[in-house]
Amino acid sequence: MAKTTESPQKNAKQSPQNETADELAASAAEGMLGPNPFVGLRACDIVATAQKIGTQALRQPALVMEQEAAFAREVLKLFSGGGDATPPKGDKRFTDAAWQNNFMYRATLQGYLAWRDALAGFVERSALDPANKERAKFVMSLFTDAASPTNTLLGNPAALKKVVDTGGASLMDGCNNLMMDLLKNHGMPAQVNKTAFGVGKNLATSTGAVVFRNEVLELIQYAPTTQQVYGRPQLIVPPQINKFYIFDLSEGKSIVDYLVKNELQVFVVSWRNPTAAQSHWDLDTYVTALVEAIAAVREITGCDDVNLHGACSGAMAISALLGNLASRDDKTVNAATLMVAVLDNSADSQLGLFATPEAIAAAKQHSTSRGVLAGEEMGRVFAWMRPNDLVWNYWVNNYLLGNAPPAFDILYWNNDATRLPAKMHGQLLDIFTQNLFSKPGALTVLGTPIDLSQVTCDKYVVAGMTDHITPWKGVYNTAKTFGGNTRFILSSSGHIQSLINPPGNPKSKYYLNPELPANADAWLAGAKPEADTWWGNWRDWLVARSGERRAAPAALGSERHPAGVKAPGTYVLEP
Repeated sequence: MAKTTESPQKNAKQSPQNETADELAASAAEGMLGPNPFVGLRACDIVATAQKIGTQALRQPALVMEQEAAFAREVLKLFSGGGDATPPKGDKRFTDAAWQNNFMYRATLQGYLAWRDALAGFVERSALDPANKERAKFVMSLFTDAASPTNTLLGNPAALKKVVDTGGASLMDGCNNLMMDLLKNHGMPAQVNKTAFGVGKNLATSTGAVVFRNEVLELIQYAPTTQQVYGRPQLIVPPQINKFYIFDLSEGKSIVDYLVKNELQVFVVSWRNPTAAQSHWDLDTYVTALVEAIAAVREITGCDDVNLHGACSGAMAISALLGNLASRDDKTVNAATLMVAVLDNSADSQLGLFATPEAIAAAKQHSTSRGVLAGEEMGRVFAWMRPNDLVWNYWVNNYLLGNAPPAFDILYWNNDATRLPAKMHGQLLDIFTQNLFSKPGALTVLGTPIDLSQVTCDKYVVAGMTDHITPWKGVYNTAKTFGGNTRFILSSSGHIQSLINPPGNPKSKYYLNPELPANADAWLAGAKPEADTWWGNWRDWLVARSGERRAAPAALGSERHPAGVKAPGTYVLEP
């Protein structure tokens, strides 16, 4: 595989939080699109929540005064040298030495933290009901995060120092970056230097070819690198809202390359990026396309069945397929892997805060009127769900410091999002809001009501302990939804870092418990930590379910499905 540029140049300057550009990108890597960013984040909902906070202030003046008094006491401590408030663990905005060594900056930090804590304390002690209180906490955090002194030139010591060191050149660079983002990025700070990457050049470079194509997908078969391969093929299904090359990212991070080197036959689905002309595509459309792809894989390999693997919303598609196959006692899928996938919204998630009936109806109307839900829109929703990592970090880096955004492969992929057909968007909203996967017979796939408890093929389910997009307890509920034998793995990482988790990282670990008790907490209590990545455990699990070794095929494809255009194919390149 070609060597990729996966981190910024070695001489890249540090951010104001003393992060390297690589660390800046890594902190944003958990803002990937998950399976349920489909409702949106409406300004009217933010305003309505702010109004509820204001109403509480009018109704509870005593509480307001108590919080004001607490704030005043903290401010008085500053002048007596007794201020001791510290940023939360993991908050890297205030790591510059000036925040501790310079009196003015130290006082600013203490005052900001005291003010923020007073506002948060008011919301926590207010009489709002639990749902509205969670929304109020989020809206208040948007306000206090935006008001951080680090987001201003005078309030950011690292930015001021750079202005002096560069003779004002950093300010000019920052202004240029701002103008470019206003013109080309909808006013959002750019997260990645897109000029550093190219699909098929230093991303998605594993050797392979398109061996089947229909209107919805291209099927890519990858060339073996070993003399023998296991007989049963692996078919990987990416999310419909992302391009497939997250599974073939770059050197050292490619799941495809890892599996091929371990003697497994690998095929990957590359979804077509729909336009308004495909607004009618729905779950049945995607499942039908997968059925055709599986038939092609079986014909090419001469194997009666396949192992199927998917992540995020791709795992939802294969779950729908598995349910349909089970209803017909069809055994063409031997085993399945579901990675960071939640099939319902029964577990608390930040993304569900504003999923009110009114917001859901508005989201459906929005995509119906346009024919698709654009990936850029979903990306902006995610950015404002985690603004410190996905907005203000880049505001500081790009505009105050005048740095270019980092060159980071995962962020390039995340900014290369696809669209979602309007009909499919509406179905996914119904699936999440009504928990259709969890109710036997509630969801119909290809004319057949499905019951996931009837899916008895072996399953491997992966979750991330710090995943805020698909919370691990929700993924555990997904594992419990199926019948048969299921192995649940809990990675110590977050959403995307749990997926792209190659061997050799000394910080990596995962938890394993062969039992599946009634609830997630009980599972974790009985789980044992294992060093390194879950990839090795998964490989062993796959090998045990992939048949006997045989001679690797001399060529890709077959007479019926000949090898066509080289990987990564054509659909992935369509805008």
